[in-house]
Amino acid sequence: MRTLALVTLALALGTATAFARQCPQDMAKIDAALKTANLSASDKAQVQKYRKEGEALHNAGKHPESEATLAKAKAILKVK
Repeated sequence: MRTLALVTLALALGTATAFARQCPQDMAKIDAALKTANLSASDKAQVQKYRKEGEALHNAGKHPESEATLAKAKAILKVK
């Protein structure tokens, strides 16, 4: 019975890791790039808008939408 519990726990943790998203890493990349980016005021405002929307989507559990929104900010910043 104990072995079954350990196997179940291991599978649950492994599954959680497999479904982890990259939203926090993308947000960190955007934040770092914004510090040194040479952008027009409108581009900077657009990046900040996408960054804020991406975080809100991430916090709402809408990770694919968050990643897509953050990708728009990264494209403006030319960050991978």
